[in-house]
Amino acid sequence: MCDWITNSVTDRLQSVRVGNCVSSTLTLSTGAPQGCVLSPLLYSLYTYDCTATSSSTVIVKFADNTVVMGLISDNDERAYLEETKHLEN
Repeated sequence: MCDWITNSVTDRLQSVRVGNCVSSTLTLSTGAPQGCVLSPLLYSLYTYDCTATSSSTVIVKFADNTVVMGLISDNDERAYLEETKHLEN
């Protein structure tokens, strides 16, 4: 099952069509296809352990979006910036 999922999300061909014009084909090496029924589940599994590390920040996840919200008081945004750095890594 893991091999099947890996094969379905790696090395996919993609092109873009606007009107009658079609772009050249690119190979995508990562990411879940938009509209795929497995994409929301894969996103949930991938982001499951993304939790806030500060009491002044909240991580909100919906569908395939993640938002970091933080309370910045006294112009001290360190907790918010640390949270976003933590998510990037």
